[in-house]
Formats: sequence, structure tokens, C-alpha cells
Amino acid sequence: MGDFNQFEDFFEEEILTDQDEKFEEPKLYQVILHNDDYTTMEFVIEVLIRVFQKSFSEAEVLMRDVHIKGKGIAGVYPFDIAATKTYQVGKMAKEKSFPLRCTFEPVS
Repeated sequence: MGDFNQFEDFFEEEILTDQDEKFEEPKLYQVILHNDDYTTMEFVIEVLIRVFQKSFSEAEVLMRDVHIKGKGIAGVYPFDIAATKTYQVGKMAKEKSFPLRCTFEPVS
């Protein structure tokens, strides 16, 4: 049988190695809704509530920004989440036959 101390040294060394690793924060991306002349304000609010978990009042303010400024930031997320939310918005818009554009770009 092996010596218990051999295993103890191995696990102790492994733990110290794990503690020495440095982790970087994931790069963040902003998800942007773009204004168009056809998508209803009600639909934009629905998207903001369902996809981005905004309250009604938050969604209403952001929808007005999109309408007045031409675009608005719906949220900031790591790449995978930003891509998923962009896809979900596109799918919802297509199902309702709205041309709502949603994009994401790195936060500068």
C-alpha cells in the first residue's frame, strides 16, 4: 500500500497551484436596440421586459430613448449572454413580423 503522506503532499501541492491561478473578468458587450419606423412601442416594451427583465417603467424609458435617439443600450453582458439575448430579440421580432434590429458590440 502507498504511503498516506504521498497523497497528502500531492493534494496540498494541487491546492496551492489552483490558488496561484489568475482569472480575468470576461469581456463585456452592450446589447443595442435600433429604432425603425414599423416596430410598435408596445412590442419594444414587451421585448425589454421578457428578454432583458426590465420593469415596465424601465422598459418605457429605454423604449423612448430608442425612439428619440435612434438606439438604446438594453444591457451589458458577457459575450455568450449578449449573443443569446440578441438572438432572442431577433426571433421574437421575426415571429411578430417586425423589423426590430438588435446588435451587440464590445464595451469600450
